[in-house]
Amino acid sequence: MFSSPSRRLALISGASLTLLAGCGSSSDSGSDGKSSSSKITVVASTNVYGDIADRIGGGKVDVTSIINDPDQDPHSYEADARTQLALSKAKVVIENGGGYDDFVDRMLKSGNSSADVINAVKVSGKTAPKSGELNEHVWYDFPSVAKVADRIATALGKAAPGDAAAFKKNAETFKSKLKPLQAKEAEIKKEHGGEGVAITEPVPLYMTEASGLADRTPEEFSEAIEEGDDVSPKVLRDTLALFTGKQVKALIYNEQTSGAQTKKAESAAKAAGIPVVPVTETLPKGKDYLGWMTANVDALAGALGK
Repeated sequence: MFSSPSRRLALISGASLTLLAGCGSSSDSGSDGKSSSSKITVVASTNVYGDIADRIGGGKVDVTSIINDPDQDPHSYEADARTQLALSKAKVVIENGGGYDDFVDRMLKSGNSSADVINAVKVSGKTAPKSGELNEHVWYDFPSVAKVADRIATALGKAAPGDAAAFKKNAETFKSKLKPLQAKEAEIKKEHGGEGVAITEPVPLYMTEASGLADRTPEEFSEAIEEGDDVSPKVLRDTLALFTGKQVKALIYNEQTSGAQTKKAESAAKAAGIPVVPVTETLPKGKDYLGWMTANVDALAGALGK
């Protein structure tokens, strides 16, 4: 399955909450949800949504991204008093939802009931399939990201009605830049539809599905890696056989949650001459959302020989 309470973002303890009164803020936001320069205070659970909000806000927002370290597994993030303080001052909050960042809702209940909360999974309209779990990594699904962009523009417009038209225009500009990415996925589907790929975790599945590619990974392997559990010897053998038997065209590898067993898969793929496409869950240093996703789709196309 795609989400696990044991690996999801940790909640702060009750003791940490008592520190809030004396804790300094990581931004210059005021208690009215706006900064001293009258910018709209936005808090995003990850820098993926923080970057999108920044693009749509066009300089009229003060954005704080809670999870922003590209070298850290987002699932290991531990929310603390500083996180609570940032959320308590937010006018607009953007969370992923789907079990990915549950700490946001719980902290808001104890410190900010007036924020306009944008839940990306709910906005996407995606639900769990009848025979499985919801894939919460909706930021790899460009139609969903377009919907989130519209919702962000609406929230910012409510917070600053005089700038609503500008926010809407910025969202339209942002969405127009998603179209080439969708066109590239369509090209991949046309050239490589039905070909198999392997993954270490479900992170990129919306992208591979839109590209018409079939995930050949044993479900038990990607489930175990997602859950932080050990893979059984049989499942590991079956996974490695995908590469030795040349059953897949590429391995898509989540760099932020690598371990001994995913390293074995990576080594097997490389030994078999099968391209490895690295992906991450949050923005790499120096990248914005559009540049990051362009690099991801181009890397996938290149690995497949497009």
